[in-house]
Amino acid sequence: MSACRRMLYLVKHRSLLTHVRRNLTTWSPVGAAFNARPHRKLDLFQKNVGLFGVPELSCPAGFQVATEKALKNTEHLVEKAYSSSPGVQTVQCFDQLSDELCKVADLADFIKVAHPDPAFREAAEKTCIEIGTVVEKLNTNVELCKSLKNLLDNPDIVAQLDPDTRRVADLFMFDFEISGIHLDDTLRKEAVALHVKLLDLNNEFLVRSHMPNRIARSAIPEHLHLHFATEGSFIQIGGLHADSPNDLVREIAYRIYLYPNAELMGCLEELLKCRYKLATLVGYESYGHRALKGTMAKTPGYYTSLFFFSHNRDIFIIQYNIEPSLYSPYLSLGSCMEGLNNLFSQLYGVSLMSEQPRAGEVWSEDVRKLAVVHETEGLLGYIYCDFFHRQDKPHQDCHFTIRGGRQCQETGQYQLPVVVLMLSLPHPTKGAPTLLTPGMMENLFHEMGHAMHSMLGRTRYQHVTGTRCATDFAEVPSILMEYFATDYRVISQFARHYETGQPLPESMVARLCESKKVCGAADTQLQIFYAVLDQIYHSKPQNRSTTEILKDMQQKFYGLPYTPNTAWQLRFSHLIGYGAKYYSYLMSRAVASMVWKQCFIEDPLNREMGERYRREMLAHGGAKEPMLMVEGMSNLFATNTDRISCLPTNICKAPFCANSLRFRHSSYPGFLPDYGVVSPLASCHI
Repeated sequence: MSACRRMLYLVKHRSLLTHVRRNLTTWSPVGAAFNARPHRKLDLFQKNVGLFGVPELSCPAGFQVATEKALKNTEHLVEKAYSSSPGVQTVQCFDQLSDELCKVADLADFIKVAHPDPAFREAAEKTCIEIGTVVEKLNTNVELCKSLKNLLDNPDIVAQLDPDTRRVADLFMFDFEISGIHLDDTLRKEAVALHVKLLDLNNEFLVRSHMPNRIARSAIPEHLHLHFATEGSFIQIGGLHADSPNDLVREIAYRIYLYPNAELMGCLEELLKCRYKLATLVGYESYGHRALKGTMAKTPGYYTSLFFFSHNRDIFIIQYNIEPSLYSPYLSLGSCMEGLNNLFSQLYGVSLMSEQPRAGEVWSEDVRKLAVVHETEGLLGYIYCDFFHRQDKPHQDCHFTIRGGRQCQETGQYQLPVVVLMLSLPHPTKGAPTLLTPGMMENLFHEMGHAMHSMLGRTRYQHVTGTRCATDFAEVPSILMEYFATDYRVISQFARHYETGQPLPESMVARLCESKKVCGAADTQLQIFYAVLDQIYHSKPQNRSTTEILKDMQQKFYGLPYTPNTAWQLRFSHLIGYGAKYYSYLMSRAVASMVWKQCFIEDPLNREMGERYRREMLAHGGAKEPMLMVEGMSNLFATNTDRISCLPTNICKAPFCANSLRFRHSSYPGFLPDYGVVSPLASCHI
């Protein structure tokens, strides 16, 4: 973007500054945009451009139109793949086919959980199922597979492929193989039927795992009613209220929200059975073995030693608590977004620029749109920020890919990536902007790490764009951002009191960093418990209930006893997008820690290191083997012991101490940090 154009942009958005109460300083345009209350100009003559600018999606019925259009284009591309001569054009055709389906399915996958209008959610859900069914049929299409096999079986042609094209071709073939392409017609049909059934079960579990539980108002002390939503004569509890300073509120929320639901329990049990049946049908020992093929871990046995090694480490006590509310005035949403903008500008030469969405482009009035602009490369893509709590919105912080980046052979243009970041923050008030706790700020940085992975991963093929990489690598960029979020050299650039403009004292930042060591190893132990539970669920059938398994694993791998009449696993929504792969958080945290210590700890704002990080790790998406990217960045081959040594070791023997519990909200089962790149159709292979 030219200097002149940048100046015009700043002048255009100067009015935002008048909407923010400041005494001693002013915010940048992006900071002002997020600290101001939404104010959309009413234009009765402005055309509805449809969700994300897709014209068909100006109404719920448009999803069927978009679906039919995508499926028609898919038929044409399948015929093209059948008839094309083996070569790079084969891989390009496959990627275009994948893009045609995914850019509708991925968008629908987000809308079905996030749109406030039930009609839109229902229409999007139907699209997900319809396209998902087609995808599974394509993944077992023998003729389509042959067209790719003809390429990969010809050594002369393969030798002419560039590394990215070769890897994408191998990944498409891998998708055929794990879907059962080698089976006879009868078994292939059975595999497709299981896939389709799993689409339904995945969707049911994902939606219902976020639904509130309710209890009669008379069962709760009257003075606590104000802490919960009400519905007639019932109290609705839609979360764990982990940040509440009231012990009784947290206990009530824990017991009611996690109370077992028989129908949902049946859904989970059936889901796990179907996954195991599918995995064994296509030739794997368990679903875990199938899911880990192609990851850094390779097999379930790889990280078993890591779990047990970490679980048995020596522990010691640190007593250091903080009060999150003391930090919130310095962490307005606008200041944090300004801090992210400054960080990305210094590391990558990238700016976040607020844009006014067009009519019908967003699903809620409080959604903000950011253009991501590089100082020399220009526009890189768009981030839609769905940050605020609303009714029926999942209490989950996550990143959704709406459209992947790719080089379009048919137009010669680069298809810009589009993503959504979804948080559940409090709304601004008349007297103050949205104020974040340290935990909220860290989650924001985490999710923005996913978004920048999507923006800076300029791959030729959308099949490997951005976060479409091995799951145990996808969390590395986001977890690395957490280290920046607690470094004073970064925080000091943006953490200012929203009224006085005073910077956050360095002593408070030091306490914040020390508080992270409180229960640090307990958090690691908790993550090990989650990962082991996930693996046991996806191993061979246990012939016992999921609750019995949870109780047993909690006793073995976590120091706190199981609470009777609770079923935390029914809120473990990561079982859908991260089934058999929850260990990825532990592995990614270890890799991110190594990268931080070797590359950024001396100077977190070093442009040369930022460019190297983009070049070696972010730019490739999934087009390069994960460990090759790690080695290229850190100049070493990371062993299992290296990764273990990077996990937290400090632990507090009283993880229920109120202040640390409210800050580190994952301090016991149920307080799962809602990180993730969640998309059940991320397995939209073709």
